[in-house]
Amino acid sequence: MGERIAFIGGGNMAGAIIGGLIKQGTPANDIDVVEPYAEPQAQLKSLYGITAQAQPGAVLTQASVVVWAIKPQTFREAALQVRFHTKNALHLSVAAGIRSDSIARWVASERVVRAMPNTPALIGKGITALYARPAVQADEKARIEKVLAPTGQLLWLDAEVQLDAVTALSGSGPAYVFYFMEAMIDAGSAMGLTRDQAYKLAMATFIGAGELAHSSNEPPEILRARVTSKGGTTHAAISSLEDDEVKTRFVRAMHAARRRAKEMGDEFGGT
Repeated sequence: MGERIAFIGGGNMAGAIIGGLIKQGTPANDIDVVEPYAEPQAQLKSLYGITAQAQPGAVLTQASVVVWAIKPQTFREAALQVRFHTKNALHLSVAAGIRSDSIARWVASERVVRAMPNTPALIGKGITALYARPAVQADEKARIEKVLAPTGQLLWLDAEVQLDAVTALSGSGPAYVFYFMEAMIDAGSAMGLTRDQAYKLAMATFIGAGELAHSSNEPPEILRARVTSKGGTTHAAISSLEDDEVKTRFVRAMHAARRRAKEMGDEFGGT
């Protein structure tokens, strides 16, 4: 039997990590899940053959890594139930906002890593930022990397406070992309395209522009300028966006997301 990994919470993000682990060769028998709700329990059973436990129990004592994939508001209560079974485990949290000081206190261990993934992790195209408390050793960071590698790219941070900015940028970021995609589809439909046509065009545009930016050595502002001939159609659109201060308002929105991440830590991370 290999290293046992326990998940507290069996929702979408846990499922993404579990699916990746199984694809890279981790036996389903080496994965334990605590999940109280029937729907995610059924999905875990159907997709991976894993029978989730409704409540934490002694089986968790076998886990060398515990992944906390639960909502911030339920973290403390769950941790106080689990901590007696996981004293020797390495802890990885993917819960937004909850700071490692709180987690370490709740699970009675300094071996805590915080991570902020995003939803493209579901298809192995995500990016996850990580912060490790000082007690986490280099080999333990490597173990965490192995757990998360199937979800996409990884980025280690030196300061935990940066995770709030990551939450605002890439954690919430897919929703921003979908929001602008919705707007493009609505505009295309209003201008005479069918919604299906507008959807296909918007989807291909986002994917293609992202791939172009990824493969280019030039920053986005240069790539944008190349498409924006003065007096042309793109220039008219960008000028309209600038007149409406869309960039300024968008940056303001991201600051609101970062503030909320900090507030969640304050609100749900108390003693």
